[in-house]
Amino acid sequence: MIFDFGGVLTSSPFEAFARFETERGLPIDIIRRTNAANHLENAWAKFERAEVDIDAFDHLFAEESRALGAEVRGRDVLPLLQGNLRPEVVEALKRIAAQFKTGCITNNLPANAIGSLTGRTLYVAEVMALFDHVIESAKIGLRKPDPRIYRLMVETLKVDPNNCVYLDDLGVNLKPAREMGMTTIKVTSGAQAIAELEAATGLKLG
Repeated sequence: MIFDFGGVLTSSPFEAFARFETERGLPIDIIRRTNAANHLENAWAKFERAEVDIDAFDHLFAEESRALGAEVRGRDVLPLLQGNLRPEVVEALKRIAAQFKTGCITNNLPANAIGSLTGRTLYVAEVMALFDHVIESAKIGLRKPDPRIYRLMVETLKVDPNNCVYLDDLGVNLKPAREMGMTTIKVTSGAQAIAELEAATGLKLG
C-alpha cells in the first residue's frame, strides 16, 4: 500500500487555490495551470526537488503565472497548501498498516520553506510514523512522476509492484505506478478512497 500525502491523507489544496483566485479577482485555475505547464521543469518541480530556494521560487512562479495571464507570487501560494488531515483516511491507514507494508511518496517542499506549516508538524509526524517507509521529494531530489521514485519505494519495501496499491489525487502521478503493474486509485474524496481501498484489500475500513 503506497500513499501520496497531500490530497489523499489531507483535503486537496485545489479548494484553497480556487478561493484565493476568486478573492483576488484572478483568472480561474491560474495556479493549477501554472503548476501544470512544463510540469517536470517548472518552478514548482524545481522547488519540490530542492533545486531552488524560496526567493527563486517566488520569482519563477510569478514569471510563469504572468506568462499565462496574471501574476501570482510563489510566496502567496505556499500557505494555500495546508490541507486538513482527513481523519477517516488516517484511520483506514492505521488498519491497513496493521496488515500490510505501507509507504508514502510525497512531493514536498524543503523543510524550511513554509513557516506557517510548523504548527501541524507534530500531528503530521504521528501520521508519517504509520508508514514503513516515507520518500520525500525535497530530501532526495526526485519527484513524482519520475519512475525512479516509485522503483525506490518498491525496492525499499521489498515488494512486487503487481501486489501494490498506489493512491494519488493526480492522474499524472498514477500513470508510472500503473505502468509498473500497481493497482491505482485516483482519490477525489475520503469516502471514495476508503471504498476503493476496501475493494482492493478486502478489509473493512469504514
